[in-house]
Amino acid sequence: MKIHFIGIGGIGISGLAQYMHFKGHTVSGSDIKDSVITTKLRKMGMDITVPHSPQAIKSQNLVVHSAIISLDNPEIVAAKEKGIEVLARREALVKILDDRKVYSVAGAHGKSTTTAILTAIMNGSAIIGAESKAFGSNVRYDATTDVMLFEADESDGSFINSNAYCAIVINAEPEHMEYYDYNHDRFYDCYKTFINNAPCRVLNAEDPFLSTLIDTVEASWLYPSTDITNIDYTLINNEPHTQFEFRDLGVFRVWGFGKHIALDAALAILAASDSMDIEDIRANLLHFKGIKKRFDIVGAEDDAVIIDDYGHHPTEIKATFESVKEYAKLKGFEKITAIWQPHKYSRTIDNLEEFTKCFDGADELIILPVWAASEAHRHIDFVEEFKAYNLTMADTIKRANNHITVIKDAQNLQRLDKGLIIGFGAGDITYQIRGTA
Repeated sequence: MKIHFIGIGGIGISGLAQYMHFKGHTVSGSDIKDSVITTKLRKMGMDITVPHSPQAIKSQNLVVHSAIISLDNPEIVAAKEKGIEVLARREALVKILDDRKVYSVAGAHGKSTTTAILTAIMNGSAIIGAESKAFGSNVRYDATTDVMLFEADESDGSFINSNAYCAIVINAEPEHMEYYDYNHDRFYDCYKTFINNAPCRVLNAEDPFLSTLIDTVEASWLYPSTDITNIDYTLINNEPHTQFEFRDLGVFRVWGFGKHIALDAALAILAASDSMDIEDIRANLLHFKGIKKRFDIVGAEDDAVIIDDYGHHPTEIKATFESVKEYAKLKGFEKITAIWQPHKYSRTIDNLEEFTKCFDGADELIILPVWAASEAHRHIDFVEEFKAYNLTMADTIKRANNHITVIKDAQNLQRLDKGLIIGFGAGDITYQIRGTA
């Protein structure tokens, strides 16, 4: 087939595009601007149009668009005029994953890490919402098996269409509620559908919503507070590792710090044990090297360590911050500086109270402008809401060598070159903190 993806610069759509490219289809795409992802896809041989243009629609058999693309997009209009089938991503998943044995990972946070851990343990193709450092991509293609290790997305309800053989749910915290019209019953019903449609289920028993299903859903239930014991943290070549005992299965070691990492690994272990020997799982778990933008150490010297983290939900930031404090303690650092770029006005406002609590332990909190992600501007009084912190409001940051300059109104406010410095956010902060902006 000839398949065109509108919004191909997004991590989710680009994953589907790469997978179909590897399967032998002719793939093209478009986005509003060039990015690291569009550059990579061009190098793979895909025809990428920037910005969107009706001329990008030629003789394709199918056009797939991301959730944020409006139906008056000129390429959608052109495709419909030519009689070409047009599908939103959630609809296209039915076609793309229909013949796969899908291990589908869902939840408000922890999806990318759990999926990447699963790819370290199991053979199979994979589509992840972040780049696995073990194979340097968010996509792995394995033509020898029908297994697909897939990061499912609840933001547009598409996880229901992921053809899950095994539904792995880390948590079911309300997120992306604008899609669900802020209707919690509708939100949770989608999770029930996702879980009930899968013959194999691995669920976190201590999630408030999932716990209500214990008596009605047959699943491999994880009880983190009792199943995961004797957690210990260590640095190996400056890289964080968590060691833990899991049930009566012995000791496991996984890259990363924190109870949440142990939980993600335990869910992956349970899912893999459906078809694998536990000793193979234990050995393969060591292949996990973390994922790009998740506790990603992008600069390390004796006086300072700089970390990039994709965390943009208060629960995941809070969990990561526990790891940050543990890492700083092992390194002997006296100062922790957190730099936060809020992601979306809707998410920030919906979770504002939780955001004000999740940076506990930061010696300084620097807040950058909200990364709007196409949303209209809404007023948030960050100075008032975050007054409990040693707060700095900034416009941008600049990275050079192993230090960061904080900038406000085109003036250099301060230089960060001591202790642990971590950036949180799903916008362009990753490029600012890496010095590639």
